[in-house]
Amino acid sequence: MRRLLVLVAALALGLTVAAPADAADWVAKAQKRLNHLGCLAGPADGDLGQWTRSAVVRFQSREGVDQSGRLDKDTRKRLYAEDAPRCDVRPVPKGSGKGRRIVISQKQNWVWLVGGHGRIAAQGGMVDNTGVLHRGSYDVGSYCGRSARIKANRSSGGLLLDNFVRFAPCGIGFHRIPRYPSSGAQIHADWVLGTNMSESHGCIRLSNAMSERVWRFTARATPVHVV
Repeated sequence: MRRLLVLVAALALGLTVAAPADAADWVAKAQKRLNHLGCLAGPADGDLGQWTRSAVVRFQSREGVDQSGRLDKDTRKRLYAEDAPRCDVRPVPKGSGKGRRIVISQKQNWVWLVGGHGRIAAQGGMVDNTGVLHRGSYDVGSYCGRSARIKANRSSGGLLLDNFVRFAPCGIGFHRIPRYPSSGAQIHADWVLGTNMSESHGCIRLSNAMSERVWRFTARATPVHVV
């Protein structure tokens, strides 16, 4: 039964397979390759799921192709190419400003902290909402009479928004993936970051580590460019 489910899922992702055992082999091979490229596919166990699909989306966004999450023929060709790029190391988009800044790519679901000499201080995946946050230039600061930086913020629904850094009116900022106050657990896994598989209420959701980096980086005035 397990092998049959793997086969069905493999076909749904665009894999061409001859038998259930072959499907698991295809998936495990793809998972190993995705992990080698820093795409975070999870355990190479041959089981398909949202975690593996998220890694495919991250790879597709890095390649600048449609983020379908499907291991179709074109994606597999790119994935196994000798010059396939890493998912976790990306160049700063052209036309995203100069000098010390934070750059957000809504197309790639990615964030860069760029130092004054163009050196990338940190980068990582994000979740946002393009219907609320629009392309343009912003600045970290106080908007609508609200504090620019709140170490332990809460949403209107009571969720914990750690390392909240405001950069656009009125309530848009960077923060860690929201957590439930009762358990401290995040509302979704880190592997959702860097994909189009979720949507925030307008803010930029980050991993705990990346939110800490943003918190330290914005200790002084910092422009934010959304591209």
